[in-house]
Amino acid sequence: MSPGARSVATRVSYGVLALGVLVGLGLEIHSALTTDPGAAITRTERLVRLFSYFTIQSNLLVLIAAVLLVSAPHRGGRLRAVIRLDALLCIAVTGVIYHALLSGYAATLAPAGRISDFLLHTFAPIATWLIWLVVGPHGDLRWSTVGWAVGYPLVWIASTFVRGAITGWYPYDFLDAGALGLGRALLNTAAVALGFLLLATLARGLDRVLPGSTGPAPTR
Repeated sequence: MSPGARSVATRVSYGVLALGVLVGLGLEIHSALTTDPGAAITRTERLVRLFSYFTIQSNLLVLIAAVLLVSAPHRGGRLRAVIRLDALLCIAVTGVIYHALLSGYAATLAPAGRISDFLLHTFAPIATWLIWLVVGPHGDLRWSTVGWAVGYPLVWIASTFVRGAITGWYPYDFLDAGALGLGRALLNTAAVALGFLLLATLARGLDRVLPGSTGPAPTR
């Protein structure tokens, strides 16, 4: 594929991805703002909880990475590489955990909820990885990129447990230290973290050999 054709393919494919994610996020935000939250929480708290979900945050990362690639597909830099890698890894974790543990909730959703559920949990993970595998960009993921990318999920985990200890609310049952006990919740978290690191190693390995790569990336 010529550089010009690759640039067009990058802009179009990531534009479609960004649009799908934006629709899914928009439906979720609309629901949080318009649905009666009940007596237990306010709409403000509902929004706070919405943006506390790893699903929402991982899709926001995908949206940011996609918009950056649509606007400047050939621009490099460590920050962009870290954002792209975090988007790849976090959205993959979102898709795997949802379909392995949480997909049964879809049956209880209204039609708009089912659309957003599909876009955020199925479309975004599959499309993000397929687009990256086919059109890239490739060749700029280093171990230092992996190291920086790990920072985001660590911060999310820490903030989730701290907020949960204060409020008693956890975004996912398998992290609920109040119901499961801290040891079990931390063990579940460790399993997810291990999966994240394995995915990071896979992504870096693929990045070295996929079309568009300049060859094996430096180990730094």
